[in-house]
Amino acid sequence: MRILITGCTYYPSKNGQAIFTINLAEGLAARGNKVLVVIPALGGKAREYERNGVQIKELDSIDLGKLHAEAVMSFFPEKQVRSILDEFQPDLIHIHDHYPISNTFVREGKKRKIKVVGTNHFVPDNLSPYVPGSTHFSKILSWIMWKWMRFTFDQLDFATAPSRTAAEILRQQNIKLHIYPISCGVDTNRFKPDPTIDRGFWREKYGIDKEKPVFLFVGRVDAEKKLDLLIRAVDFRKKEDITLAIAGNGSHRKHLEQLVKTLQLENQVKLLGFVPNEDLPSLINSVDIFTMPSEAELLSIASLEAMACGKPILLANARALPELVHNGKNGYLFKPGSIQDLSDKIDLLLSQIDNWQEMGKESLRMAQAHTLENTITGYIMLYYTLVAEKKLPNPQTEWLRIRPGAAALAEISSIK
Repeated sequence: MRILITGCTYYPSKNGQAIFTINLAEGLAARGNKVLVVIPALGGKAREYERNGVQIKELDSIDLGKLHAEAVMSFFPEKQVRSILDEFQPDLIHIHDHYPISNTFVREGKKRKIKVVGTNHFVPDNLSPYVPGSTHFSKILSWIMWKWMRFTFDQLDFATAPSRTAAEILRQQNIKLHIYPISCGVDTNRFKPDPTIDRGFWREKYGIDKEKPVFLFVGRVDAEKKLDLLIRAVDFRKKEDITLAIAGNGSHRKHLEQLVKTLQLENQVKLLGFVPNEDLPSLINSVDIFTMPSEAELLSIASLEAMACGKPILLANARALPELVHNGKNGYLFKPGSIQDLSDKIDLLLSQIDNWQEMGKESLRMAQAHTLENTITGYIMLYYTLVAEKKLPNPQTEWLRIRPGAAALAEISSIK
């Protein structure tokens, strides 16, 4: 199958949408599909290249760095889009946002009777912190953003979301078509328990205390991730019995560095900066607890990666994060925005250190429902079903069965 994937972010970006799109594109290519990814150029200038079996075409773009360091957008791409469709002749188009390139591919694809799929990674919480003065007109801004999103997604043949919660959020916006929840997935070949690693080596490499329990966050260091809360909870406890490690870069890093300095927490809070992808499995395996304070997660690939490594988790009770926690069994949820409750849950976990191994086993068990293999298989099944114009199940009454291996391949073959 010839599949065209488009959106506003891809490699080398490290946000959740980019990671999922990379995994999907490369997973599809590895299974013999011809995959073309079209994105705005991070460097501004158009270019073409291949990476891990995926053709990538970057279009001329305008830098929106004043809003966010990695924000770029290609405006009025109609001519390029038509040329790409003429040349590539896709069987199916899969968009990952509702911005100009994706919107144009939807319009042009529908004209050519090409099936168009969309996956939503958007909630207004992810963008509003970067709009000047947004706190003064947040309701109006949210309404405008959702209206823009619906304008594009209402034209699709079907849509997916990374979790049941994310699908329900879309349904509440009165999207006109069924929304299918399919996990972003986690690569369990890379992220898995590894008792052979030298925990001391990896902690020393990143300047983390070798003896104290370590709570780790991995992800973008941006305002909507609410990392201030983690740091203030460490200060609130007035104890020096843990280390908080924050891995990642972003627009909020200087603010966090200043906060750590102001609170005199340099010995307890470590801002690790960028961690190479190849180091992440070992780093996660060298710590004790994974934590995610964000209130805007439609799933959380980073949390899934920690779960796949067999780690207990401490997540905000917000958006889709509760889908990843069996409270008390593989970790805990804390009240969003509450320093007191977060501090209490840290203390509770520390009092249950003898249970961490069992909690980690439960995390690992839960992560098996989110394997990247299942995700790729699920999308392939949906693509073939749609292109063959077969009836799709109603996701609110029938759960889509995603079955890896021979059973799934047999089902795919039957609908080609």
